[in-house]
Amino acid sequence: MEKELRDLRYLSKTYAQVQTLMPRINEEALVAEHRKQERKKASGVDGVTKDEYGENLSDNIADLLKRLKTFGYRPYPVRRTYIPKANGKTRPLGIPSYEDKLVQGVMAGILTEIYEVRFCDSSYGFRPKRSAHDVIRYIDQIIMTKKVNYVLEADIKGFFDNVDHDWLMKFLEHDIADKNFLRYIKRFLKGGVMEGTERQKSEKGTPQGGLISPVLANVYLHYVLDLWVEALKKKSAGEVYYVRYADDFVLMFQHGWEAKEVLEALKARLGKFGLEVAEDKTRVLPFGRFEGTKEAFDFLGFTLYNTKTRGGKYRVGARTSQTRLKAKKQAAKKWIMSRICKPITETMKLVGVALNGYRNYYGINGNARTLWNYYSYVKYTIYRMLNRRSQKSKFCRDKFDRIWKHYIDESRLTVGIWDSKPMLA
Repeated sequence: MEKELRDLRYLSKTYAQVQTLMPRINEEALVAEHRKQERKKASGVDGVTKDEYGENLSDNIADLLKRLKTFGYRPYPVRRTYIPKANGKTRPLGIPSYEDKLVQGVMAGILTEIYEVRFCDSSYGFRPKRSAHDVIRYIDQIIMTKKVNYVLEADIKGFFDNVDHDWLMKFLEHDIADKNFLRYIKRFLKGGVMEGTERQKSEKGTPQGGLISPVLANVYLHYVLDLWVEALKKKSAGEVYYVRYADDFVLMFQHGWEAKEVLEALKARLGKFGLEVAEDKTRVLPFGRFEGTKEAFDFLGFTLYNTKTRGGKYRVGARTSQTRLKAKKQAAKKWIMSRICKPITETMKLVGVALNGYRNYYGINGNARTLWNYYSYVKYTIYRMLNRRSQKSKFCRDKFDRIWKHYIDESRLTVGIWDSKPMLA
């Protein structure tokens, strides 16, 4: 299986178009995808779980392959659900049916191998061996070492809901010659959405939550943005740097006037492909070693700002954004108070796992104070919850401190953005 995927990279690198992809959606690939699925994931409109599908796996896969070969396979509409965002709004998710997850997963793996050799280095989101920390590290190093005076902070308004299907298919057809493979991608795009008991058509967009959506989003923005910026940089009057993580991106400029010109050109470029910038989240700001302003911008959950070292030298600071920190605290408080009648041991184990995940993302150079702030808030909130459930007497602080130390790793930095290697061994 892995060898077949590696072969795809070679074919994609060698030929302008890749052919004969449908045979790669075979029994071995579908069974492997089934094994990768998590048991506790929410089910789609069919209500089928991994365990239920696996009870008769061989027959189910054989039937699925038969329908795929005869074009009798049609994806279910995705089940619409909503998750809260840091700004108080909600983000729509589309949950595919279980069988659709298997097909999407295999197709996403095929597309990933095809496009890994075609994508630009400026793209980081949903790609193997690339992370949000790599993006923050890149921005830090560029601003610290290059002639950057201005930053274009941009946000695409409702990107996943506004992907133009016709343009996306044109981009895919440019690289893929297997019409049957593309036919099934189009079926996924047109599969529809179940909002409660009402089925809605999918005229545009690719639902967040689908296994194939991230790589399709990268293909779309590769052609709409990445290649456009690469061409723009060659014509630039000064230094220009660009980095993108999924639909979030930043442009860094030497000249302010050029940043403003590019912003106007960006609006026209996105408009051509059915997209637009969120005006309230898009701006050009002075930033860098030579500007030294108090301006700051948020990116991938972090606030990047101008600061100085103890020795008085310029430094790019990075801390958890206040919006994200506030949302995390509110979510933590709500969850902790819901555990008031639950066993302490179980609660503390879950808190330990959650804090480890939080630390592994936000524990970057320069963010120690904000990291400690969040840890302290969670610790104090748990202590208050335990005192509420103790009707006879207050929960002893010394005893609580011992419990905390037993289950919770200390607040510490885990990721080095000022070097090329992670701090966590």
